[in-house]
Amino acid sequence: MTAYCDVAHGHEFHGPYHDREYGFPVRDEAVLFERLCLETFQAGLSWLTILKKRDGFNAAFAGFDVDTVAAYGARDRKRLLNDAGIIRNRLKIDAAIHNARVIQGLRESHGGFAKWLDAHHPLEKPEWVKLFKQTFKFTGGEITGEFLMSTGYLPGAHVESCPVYARIAKKRPPWMRQSSRPA
Repeated sequence: MTAYCDVAHGHEFHGPYHDREYGFPVRDEAVLFERLCLETFQAGLSWLTILKKRDGFNAAFAGFDVDTVAAYGARDRKRLLNDAGIIRNRLKIDAAIHNARVIQGLRESHGGFAKWLDAHHPLEKPEWVKLFKQTFKFTGGEITGEFLMSTGYLPGAHVESCPVYARIAKKRPPWMRQSSRPA
């Protein structure tokens, strides 16, 4: 099986994402929301397609500002469905808007998206998938797993021989810690 580390090295789109983002721990709400959205929109498509359209997604979803996206209404949905710079899928667009509203609620219940993730860490992937399906829209096993690997909550983003693995290890992502729950 070919690892992403083998494929991404030196690639115009995969390379920068692999080297600077994938697997690194994330705390910023907009970045977490972006990753969740991009993984959702990737379902059934290649990751390369998503990376090529990333700037379009960023513009269409207001830099992934949760409050702005949560306020999107019918006019915004229509605009997004007509935006060739993104994946024009009604279910995925509706999921992004719904999930922004869920993240707003996580601020109230847990102090934010990152703290919600921390409150549930560590879980095994099947438990994470169940939790995500109960909490968000359009989050199956692959979407949830990739989101959690990309943000440092599950292992597997890089092979140990990859130089990026060592850089990530220095940042001690949640999956490398026994628990990130406060004592």
